[in-house]
Amino acid sequence: MRKIIPDDWKGRLDNLRLDLDARFDSALFSSLRGARELYERYSTFMDRFYIGRWKRWVFVEPLSEAATIGLGGLILMLALAIPAFRETADEDWLKKSDLAVTFLDRYGNPIGSRGIKHNDSIPLEDFPDNLIKATLATEDRRFYEHFGIDIAGTARALVTNAQAGGVRQGGSSITQQLAKNLFLNNERTIERKVKEAFLAVWLETRLTKNEILKLYLDRAYMGGGTFGVDGAAHFYFNKSARDVNLAEAAMLAGLFKAPTKYAPHINLPAARARANVVLDNLVDAGFMTEGQVFGARRNPAFAVDRRDENSPNYYLDYAFDEMRKLVDTFPKSYSERVFVVRTAIDMNVQRAAEEAIENQLRQFGRDYHATQAATVVADLDGGVRAMVGGRDYGASQFNRATDAYRQPGSSFKPYVYTTALLNGFKPTSIVVDGPVCIGNWCPQNYGHSYSGAVTLTQAITRSINVVPVKLSIAIGGKGGPKAGRAKIVEVARRFGIKAPLPDTPSLPIGADEVTVIEHAVAYATFPNKGKSVAPHAVLEVRTGAGDLVWRFDRDGKKPLQAIPASVAADMAGMMSHVVSEGTARRAALDGIPTAGKTGTTNAYRDAWFVGYTGNFVCAVWYGNDDYSPTNRMTGGSLPAQTWHDIMTAAHQGVEIKEIAGIGAGQKLPQPPVPATVAALGAPKPPEIKPGPPPVLTKRGADILVRVEKLLDEAAKSAAKTSSDEPGKPTKPVSSSALPFPDSFAAATPNSAAPSAPRKN
Repeated sequence: MRKIIPDDWKGRLDNLRLDLDARFDSALFSSLRGARELYERYSTFMDRFYIGRWKRWVFVEPLSEAATIGLGGLILMLALAIPAFRETADEDWLKKSDLAVTFLDRYGNPIGSRGIKHNDSIPLEDFPDNLIKATLATEDRRFYEHFGIDIAGTARALVTNAQAGGVRQGGSSITQQLAKNLFLNNERTIERKVKEAFLAVWLETRLTKNEILKLYLDRAYMGGGTFGVDGAAHFYFNKSARDVNLAEAAMLAGLFKAPTKYAPHINLPAARARANVVLDNLVDAGFMTEGQVFGARRNPAFAVDRRDENSPNYYLDYAFDEMRKLVDTFPKSYSERVFVVRTAIDMNVQRAAEEAIENQLRQFGRDYHATQAATVVADLDGGVRAMVGGRDYGASQFNRATDAYRQPGSSFKPYVYTTALLNGFKPTSIVVDGPVCIGNWCPQNYGHSYSGAVTLTQAITRSINVVPVKLSIAIGGKGGPKAGRAKIVEVARRFGIKAPLPDTPSLPIGADEVTVIEHAVAYATFPNKGKSVAPHAVLEVRTGAGDLVWRFDRDGKKPLQAIPASVAADMAGMMSHVVSEGTARRAALDGIPTAGKTGTTNAYRDAWFVGYTGNFVCAVWYGNDDYSPTNRMTGGSLPAQTWHDIMTAAHQGVEIKEIAGIGAGQKLPQPPVPATVAALGAPKPPEIKPGPPPVLTKRGADILVRVEKLLDEAAKSAAKTSSDEPGKPTKPVSSSALPFPDSFAAATPNSAAPSAPRKN
């Protein structure tokens, strides 16, 4: 047959299309036929392995289901493991926790330490055998057998706790506890436990068992502000961990479970009872016999009396957290981990703050149904001079001054009034104190009454609630109350408030939550002529060798002009009336310019006073940890009185500075002079101004103790001589014969002569 070749291009195009179509159909047919043949071959091959009847349901189906569930479990475990492994993203994770800091007060005197003791850390082989056995018997008996998670131990703990109806036994291995110490916190959540488990397995792949045990012994918190068994041995027994006996080792091992509860310097009977449990564990685990632990039962450990030591632990915790953040800003190449840090703390003010809070709670806490308090005293540059985070650090290490968010109540109103002054209002501007509603919310004043037309100064002095709400509406203008509240929040941010401050209608009267430290230092903006500062504890950082690394006045955050100086002066003038004639009269300081604001929240759950002078700023909070109401306690009661007591001590020997807008302040009225005394023309007794509190160095105190012992020994010797020789007169002991060091006078300068007033 002769092929016909079309002459035109359309025919050629049609032939090409037919050719491509034929080739595609042929390839598709061949592929499908090949696939069918492969499937038939596969089916024929798999038929050889076919298992039917009972064998299929006994073997095949369970294995298939197990494979499916296992694959799903692996995917789920991967999803859960990712958040845990993010904690280890920093390659320097092990070194970061090795920070060791010795803290000094503002005058260079040691006040405590935090972190790991690098310089005298003990190798694992140097720890006493009884201490290692006591730890393993109590915390993780199968430590050298499991892979990071003790499944058998966890199951045993679950059964024991179920039978007891509560938590009697922990199921976490030593590796899990170390993972928590290195990467996580103490929150009791399922998420934290899941992370802890994955990190424990991860640690087992990175470290040996001995390295994990050594880190656990060095990193665990042991109460009393100490970390690691060596630090605890020095603190509780005044000896190295190398030298502890069995009774002391049992007491130390008992601290891992609950260091606060079983700390021997706080509750020695509980510590001894816990040590007895550890001795039982040693026998149950087969590590020792009853005869070997009998001596430790009969002669329990005695702890060094630390009741007279008043370490500022809340302050040290805060300073250590600040130091850890500060170290992160150092160059990556910087490998130093041991530091000496000079802080802004003034121990005289710190003790005064602690005593003021304890005295008020002891006398009036039960009447007011208040159990907790917190305070922060700071310089006007933000340096924290004193901090009390709770009534008893031994009972609770939670720092209520830095970590607790509580409603400030009316003490938030100065931010509102500042915003009003920035938007055209004056201290003498008139606002009508009358009913107002925002939606369904209608604020009420403290006395459920209204005062009519009042000035802003009168409103803040009498702590009227309606006026700040009306100001938020007026400030917002056409944008309404929401826009006004946004401006208030923006001003609070300029002052240094970093709390969330969600937008609610009640924000202007202090319904949102803040921390004590932020609230206190934010008030420093007023006496600082409108410049806001950041709270800080660290003034100077040096290496262990003494090399200067960081200094706040050179490297720290500089003040920011948050509001005009004129507005700050107007606010100071307005707030001074709160102290002189308003709700905070108990806070007034004689002859010292003072301003501030009280705060009381709904149901009397929180009571505040935040105030300042030309030298310091201080915030005081009272309340309860469980948010239960107090017995009608207001900011003008215990908070104002506590503020007065703290600031009176803080201003001793200090050159008083004025505040722009207040001047020299007002003195409190003096008691009247009796007419008979006035008629006689008796001279007025001279005014005695309190001088600076005596400052005795540690060396001077040690010398005085030695002198006291020598005098006692001399007196006993003289008495003995007198009794031995009744007829012979006793020769008095001359003080010049006692071995005083040559540097005695230099060691105790302030105990012998008054010092010059301190300038700030």
